[in-house]
Amino acid sequence: MNAAVRIDPETGLKVFNTRAAKASDKIAGKGYSVLTDQKMKELPEMPPGATFNSEEQAKYRAFKEARAGAADYIAMDGEFKKYLDDVYSEPPIPRDALTDECEILVVGAGFGGLLLWHRLSEAGFIDVRFCEKGGDVGGTWYWNRYPGIACDVESYSYLPLLEEMGYVPSMKFASGFEILEYCQNMANRFGFYDHCLFHTTVKGTTWDEASGRWIVETDRGDKMRARFVILANGILTTPKLARIAGMEKFQGESFHTSRWNYNIDLRGKTVGIIGTGATAVQAVPELAKIVDQLYVFQRTPSSIDVRDQRATTDEERATWANEPGWARARRARFSKISAGRSAIQANDDYLAGKIRDIKKPRKYDRELTPEELTQKQLDSNFRIMEQIRARVDAIVKDPKTAGALKPYYPYGCKRPTFHDEYLPAFNLPHVHLVDTAPRGVGEINERGVVHEGIEYPLDVLIYATGFQWMGTSTFNMVTGRGGRTLKEKWETEGTRTFLGLHSHGFPNLFIVTGPQGGGGSFNFTDAIDAHSDYVVWMLQTMRKRGACIVDVRKEPEDAYAEHCRDVDLATAPLRDCISYYNGEGNAAPGSLAYYGGGKWHKYRVQAQSTLEPYAFEGARDVQR
Repeated sequence: MNAAVRIDPETGLKVFNTRAAKASDKIAGKGYSVLTDQKMKELPEMPPGATFNSEEQAKYRAFKEARAGAADYIAMDGEFKKYLDDVYSEPPIPRDALTDECEILVVGAGFGGLLLWHRLSEAGFIDVRFCEKGGDVGGTWYWNRYPGIACDVESYSYLPLLEEMGYVPSMKFASGFEILEYCQNMANRFGFYDHCLFHTTVKGTTWDEASGRWIVETDRGDKMRARFVILANGILTTPKLARIAGMEKFQGESFHTSRWNYNIDLRGKTVGIIGTGATAVQAVPELAKIVDQLYVFQRTPSSIDVRDQRATTDEERATWANEPGWARARRARFSKISAGRSAIQANDDYLAGKIRDIKKPRKYDRELTPEELTQKQLDSNFRIMEQIRARVDAIVKDPKTAGALKPYYPYGCKRPTFHDEYLPAFNLPHVHLVDTAPRGVGEINERGVVHEGIEYPLDVLIYATGFQWMGTSTFNMVTGRGGRTLKEKWETEGTRTFLGLHSHGFPNLFIVTGPQGGGGSFNFTDAIDAHSDYVVWMLQTMRKRGACIVDVRKEPEDAYAEHCRDVDLATAPLRDCISYYNGEGNAAPGSLAYYGGGKWHKYRVQAQSTLEPYAFEGARDVQR
């Protein structure tokens, strides 16, 4: 034992002190700015006669087909392992390896881990510990601290436990730095830090049939035993790098946006950033304010919608302080929004309960077929994209640059992005868009990026190349009954889960917000909330039944996996492009995200009512 681990004399449980100190006070920033120019906060009028006809459909197909097979990513190992180094915290707190047992072990200390601890401890489950590869809480908001970072979902509905914390976010779309601080305050308020092993990466999780326990091994030499394991790693946690010839040769400074190096002073430098997804759209406007020259290397443009940022008003603070349940009610209304752009716009009057609906539902003379409904959605979708493309023309002065910035794919097919300063940045004389469509950057040398024979010398190269979608590495290290890994099962049978939370042959394992895990909302906090409630319900149910092990039966799992496939295929025309949502076009239908909306809750309620999908095993003597 050392100072990092002690025993609580009241409970007899281990208490941890492994939170790492912040590496540098240079790590600080803000999110979206509040703009007063109303023109920048509105989409242009709908172009007259905009219809998704055969000519426009052909443009979309050509845009997609030109990029097919272009996405090629490499593992961050060997020369590129440095891009995974934790640059935000001081070195890990020294501690002895643990070889003891706990009731529940959770992987991850982001929103999922924090909310799970709150719910579990409230329900009386206190023998819980967490393993987190970072040096502090926050998950996504720990690792992503690039300039300009902010949430894409309105923060009043996104941040969990606002009422319990007595907190109101300062902005409608809170900065990532504010969210991280909020996570730290939650951890302090609810005693989370005492239960978390920071700078601890799970390397293997193996089911031991004889003892009915999971054996959890980590990179700190731990070999812990747990009755239950909960994977709460998140959905975008593993950074990825595009495979580019010669990238190991670059002699300047370089880093991935999820490990932003604040020790590098970018003022007056020539900087290149590869990628124009959600991260780059937020970072580019901030980079443009300080660098000497900025080169933005784009393969595929994002849809740049309006981001009407605003500060929280005094009236809102006063109202919510006297309105019990305001945040839960607001999130519940948010979850009823069925259109992606409506969710992002986050109408305040609707979310505050001042009006019943955002807009009246359309009525038709007859009941439309599913195909006709899909076509109506595609037509509406196309008109929104036409407005987004018109916004590019209205803002960006250079016609060639404007043309390259126009996306041709369905709205929401790739992750929608929002900003009111990104497009204007390309009017600045020192900001240059390098259009690398459709195949992307082809070469990097000692001096910088080379594209189509032109060299772009750089002082600093930033990779904004994103993350694996629902590709958490922990899935590859879970070994269940019969010595079969979760990766092997899903590779041979296809992704197979029940509710996204269980997988047959992996007892006492719960996967929070993983593949096929629904929640019926555009707000992932809803899914985390629903999954946390479900896990607590299951643990309480097992206690009441005297069960020590729960697995799911194969037949209900197969039926649920088929349902995931069916709803994915039914809505596929709305996502007809190449993106990480569909594994760059290679993922089997139903294998990643869940597209059944509220149907997930129907499966959940039925399962909880009948208990038919579950195989419970009662108490028995086990080797400890």
